[in-house]
Amino acid sequence: MKIQDVITTLEKFAPLPLQESYDNAGLQVGLTKTDISGVLLCLDVTEEVLTESLSLGCNLVIAHHPLIFNPLKRISDETMVERCVRKAVAHNITIYAAHTNLDNANEGVNFKIAQKLGLESVQLLSRHNVQINENGRTYLMAAGAGAIGSLPLEEDPADFLLRTKDIFHVHTLQHNELLGRAIKRVAICGGAGDFLLKQAINEGADAFITGEMHYHQYFDYDGRIQIAVLGHYQSEQFTVEIFYTVINDIFPELPLFISSVNTNPIKYL
Repeated sequence: MKIQDVITTLEKFAPLPLQESYDNAGLQVGLTKTDISGVLLCLDVTEEVLTESLSLGCNLVIAHHPLIFNPLKRISDETMVERCVRKAVAHNITIYAAHTNLDNANEGVNFKIAQKLGLESVQLLSRHNVQINENGRTYLMAAGAGAIGSLPLEEDPADFLLRTKDIFHVHTLQHNELLGRAIKRVAICGGAGDFLLKQAINEGADAFITGEMHYHQYFDYDGRIQIAVLGHYQSEQFTVEIFYTVINDIFPELPLFISSVNTNPIKYL
């Protein structure tokens, strides 16, 4: 089995044309026609993650966040990104990232968050069709930012926030004033999603969950929608489970590992 076989499987689930124009999803470092020895799944690529991949005998690292986001003008030891590139090349490790293409995929990152919350009838929040060209065949695929669904039963706002905090292992949950009514319909956007706040309100959401939100976005929404901000890492931590399921379903015999390294750069006192 080649590394490309695993990449092809991922790109059928989340094709690269689904990514945003600013993104750099796809192959980051390495070769794809090499025989695969194992796969390590992570949210971010760090030197510690690469050390872990070596200890597990994995020559493919699949991350949610691209290691290389901006063009590199040199490869030295000055930055973490440069050191990771050097280490990956030196040890023949291939690095691949599925980022906003996985965010925008049907059943992607936001659907995983919805699953953790127990939402039902989940659908894309901001939907559009993307043209996919594959092996000479052209077709349209539904894609979009965010997701929206409903809780099985209405929840008190405080209970909902506490349950969300527990599910996502959040140290400090940021939120606005408690909503003066029960929560039933919930909108979601992992990572930095405050650009979808108004659309969530327009779609009748009682609550909006995201990973990051600008300060001024908290104003003017009291009594209209319950805002819950988990932290970027916390909101996307279960993304590796998507990778695992997609790959394991096709290649059940392939050594497949979820990284044990917590790569969240934000710490709390």
